Amino acid sequence: MEQEPPVRRCLPPAGDLSTLRDIVDEYIRRKQLPAALELQFYAGQPTLADAIDVAALCKAPNGKRHPHQNRIPPASLAEARLRLLAADLGTAATFDELHDAVAALIGDLWMVADLTIYDIAHRIGAHLGLAPERVYLHRGTRVGARALGLGRGRATLELRDLPPEFHRLTAAEAEDCLCIYKDRLREVDAT
Repeated sequence: MEQEPPVRRCLPPAGDLSTLRDIVDEYIRRKQLPAALELQFYAGQPTLADAIDVAALCKAPNGKRHPHQNRIPPASLAEARLRLLAADLGTAATFDELHDAVAALIGDLWMVADLTIYDIAHRIGAHLGLAPERVYLHRGTRVGARALGLGRGRATLELRDLPPEFHRLTAAEAEDCLCIYKDRLREVDAT
């Protein structure tokens, strides 16, 4: 029986995380594999329409609503699904293009904000083989970046803009790490 990928949640960190290296090490140890398994679920959808369907409805690998989008009205996600299915998202050549297309198509929907736009684009991008090359700032990720003195007034950061400890991560992993450990990052001296 194939093991179902776990649903990632922004759970509080465990242990003493007093340095940036500690935080990134813990992300790699506890979160990197579950995040990769979750992306495999989206990447493995049989068709682009199937990928859009699960991504837009924010279905997690367990079939339930992803915790990031629990509060979004079902009607907003259903409309997002219809709009995204009607678009030609398969022509996007980069994640940035895909993200911009998703934002233009669904950014006006009730309670659909930057985090949901990013998550949906990331899930569809996994199916298309398009990964973020920059760190997108939204909700928790923005808080984490600001704790490091970064990102004010910006929608994205280059990975090289982050402290060297983060350079072991992909842009998507850095986004995830900034979100999950945002509160701990406030307590760490990043200099």
